[in-house]
Amino acid sequence: MARERIPTSRVRRTATVGRLAASEAVKQFGTRAANLTRTEQAAQEALARRQLETAKQIVAALGTMKGAAMKVGQVMSFLDVGLVPEEHREEFQRELAKLRDAAPTVSFKQMKKVIEDDLEEPIKDVFASFEEEPIAAASIGQVYRARLKDDGKEVAVKVQYPGVAAAVRADLQNLDMIMRLLKRMTPALDVKSVATEIRERIAEELDYELEAQNQRALARIFAGHPFIVIPNVVSSLSRERVLVSDFVEGVGFEEVKGYSQAQRDRVGEIVFRFFLGCLYRHRQFSGDPHPGNFLLQADGRVAFLDFGLFKRMEAQPVELELACQRAVVEGDAQELHRLLAESGFLPEPERVDKDHLLEFVEDAIWWYTTADEEVRLTPEMATEVMIESSDPRSSHFREMRHQTMRPEHLFGRRMEMLTLAVLSQLRAGANWHRIAREWMYGDAAVTELGREEEEFYGSTALGSVRGS
Repeated sequence: MARERIPTSRVRRTATVGRLAASEAVKQFGTRAANLTRTEQAAQEALARRQLETAKQIVAALGTMKGAAMKVGQVMSFLDVGLVPEEHREEFQRELAKLRDAAPTVSFKQMKKVIEDDLEEPIKDVFASFEEEPIAAASIGQVYRARLKDDGKEVAVKVQYPGVAAAVRADLQNLDMIMRLLKRMTPALDVKSVATEIRERIAEELDYELEAQNQRALARIFAGHPFIVIPNVVSSLSRERVLVSDFVEGVGFEEVKGYSQAQRDRVGEIVFRFFLGCLYRHRQFSGDPHPGNFLLQADGRVAFLDFGLFKRMEAQPVELELACQRAVVEGDAQELHRLLAESGFLPEPERVDKDHLLEFVEDAIWWYTTADEEVRLTPEMATEVMIESSDPRSSHFREMRHQTMRPEHLFGRRMEMLTLAVLSQLRAGANWHRIAREWMYGDAAVTELGREEEEFYGSTALGSVRGS
């Protein structure tokens, strides 16, 4: 099999993205000009085709890269919402799936050198056995199954691709161009703040020692948890490009999607509790609710994996988010407007109608704030949420033009949206509002899982920062 090199030359990578950007600018100008002579329906159809073509070309450009740009594409690949017209969604998802599943083809000989260089020992002196075929591959590394020599423990060995750090740095320099391409699809995107936050998080993701620290923090928080498992890190064998942790087995996302409704509902509630609960209870969370990052174990617990893309937040922005959620629950348009204006989300607050603002925010988070009933999430619902939140087709698009996103909140909103995407693919149902009230208001749990978690934490009045 031909080996695929990770391109690290910024010149080559810039040329790829630059040609795409120039091409799309010309094509979109041509489409808009032609629209002047078309009927409204024909114009909409032409723009829909152009949007789909732009999306495909973004996928193609991102697919030539193996660092940060590919990471952006992977985020899009399972966010089955809002990027293209509904009638083209399946086709677009097929294109994006190719990107999500793509990874550099690197020989085991090359990966072995990374391991031995970082551990400063031959593999045979550390591991009793080491399977050369990776069990998982991602944008910046591969995972292998092995057994430790000293105690016989089964472990997962995550190894960074040789040269990927340089590739990511090149991508980060090109990120502004990539974000401009994405802005053509979602004009409301604040590309400057998004790019800054992405740079910081992706740069951190390259450091497996930092990821090990993130994983250890969550492993301490969830030690003994009734339904959440975080594999322990083998700290003595974890380095900048190698991370060793306990091996966990379980059923993956695609298989879980075929389980009974009750089983999918249970997994969905666990996923919701883990990702949003981490943010609002502990002020730290995994920023990558990727379907490949959790496994349903035989005992019913869910193991969560991969903590490279991670975010810690100060108390003030977390409490701001909770206060805004409570304002939406209570229908308090004036309080929501005040909170967002004082925190910098509304640069010109006098131009934003309070009632319209409340409707806009509610349309983004209604499923766990104002819907006090069981809601079975579907891809169509997730699509609508994304469109109303950030798409030019949104009924709130005029209001969006007078709002901005504070960078410290970007990954929280991204995590929330991607969690919704995962839950919608599971078609999971629950009264998400009653679950969320546990951290919004400190309410007592009303579900079986909630009561188990309540007992684990030892209190029904956790507030929003327990375990931080």
